[in-house]
Amino acid sequence: MSERMSGPEDWASARRTVHAAGWRAQLPPVAVPLAEADGLTLAAPLAPGTDLPAFPTASVDGWALRGRGPWRVTGRVLAGSVPPPLTGDGTAVEIATGAMVPEGTEAILRVEHSTRSGDLVDGTPKSEREWRVPGEEARAGEPLLPAGTPVTPGVIGLAASCGHDTLQVRPAPRAAMLIFGDELLTAGPPADGRIRDSLGPSIPAYLRRLGVTCEQPAGPIKDTLDAHVEALRAALDSGADLVCTTGGTMHGPVDHLHPALAELGATYVVNTVAVRPGFPMLVAAVPYGGRTRFVAGLPGNPQSAVVALVSLVVPLLAGLTGRPEPALPPVTLGEPVPGRGDYTHLALVRVDPVDGLARPVSHVGSAMLRGLAGAHGFAVIPPGATGRTGDTVELVEVP
Repeated sequence: MSERMSGPEDWASARRTVHAAGWRAQLPPVAVPLAEADGLTLAAPLAPGTDLPAFPTASVDGWALRGRGPWRVTGRVLAGSVPPPLTGDGTAVEIATGAMVPEGTEAILRVEHSTRSGDLVDGTPKSEREWRVPGEEARAGEPLLPAGTPVTPGVIGLAASCGHDTLQVRPAPRAAMLIFGDELLTAGPPADGRIRDSLGPSIPAYLRRLGVTCEQPAGPIKDTLDAHVEALRAALDSGADLVCTTGGTMHGPVDHLHPALAELGATYVVNTVAVRPGFPMLVAAVPYGGRTRFVAGLPGNPQSAVVALVSLVVPLLAGLTGRPEPALPPVTLGEPVPGRGDYTHLALVRVDPVDGLARPVSHVGSAMLRGLAGAHGFAVIPPGATGRTGDTVELVEVP
């Protein structure tokens, strides 16, 4: 297994690298019913099979008219029916909003602008057209949304209006999680030199918010190479597209992730990133079961693990599902944020709901979660820079 020996990769470059790797390994598209498509990603452009609207439809309740008034009322048109044409001058039919406009209609008179006496109706129709014409919203076959668009309730509604019963989408990636570290407890308070595992409960929750199907984590895995290899194989055998691990990303005496990946024939996509906190993170590609799977090695320190998640896993998942690399929204700093020399600094901040400014939070050590629990995301301070009050910087949002 080859390693990158030229030093850690620039943070922004690493995000592009993992997104491109995910893009090359995109999951095959599937057709799903509209009711099951929410949160997935369009695998093909969304286009209507007919013009929208498919036929002229009334925009108001009123009267469809032909010729000059007053007009003799000859019938009624409701939505969901095909009306006979208006053929006689001086005739009208009552029409409901959304109903098909009869052929021969020259104007529509709003009901509130009309008077009726017996079978005669009179009034002055507006000069502008009061119905929608075929193709006003879209033409048949016109691309409305590109592939890579996240499916939202609005997209589902648009697809239904286009006449679709299913959508071609990229399926939700499947993830597995492995907890490394004999020192971890999975229940109760920390004691006797052992600490409570906080990532096993939290990382799957983050992944689910990112649209991933994630099983309960396995572990703690014993601190042996054989146990690490066995756990990784089991996760891949379960069908996982992505395996997230916590801890073991360094090269210490009980850090077995790197040799375990070598035994699986993995290659590094990214191996270490020039970012603080979260430095010892990685993504590896594993040829398994006839396709490429991925292992994301998250550091064992909790905040560093979340930094690795938002730095590498988020763009990797975007690539896997055919979405563009996630854009980072701008935010204005309300207080100064220090830089970290040659490293990108991801500084936990909270965005004030009143003035909209981002301010650093306290308790932000790599092993701490108190600051993270109250933060909106990480302000990005590029290498060689510092963040000054009033500066506009990028924000990496926490899922």
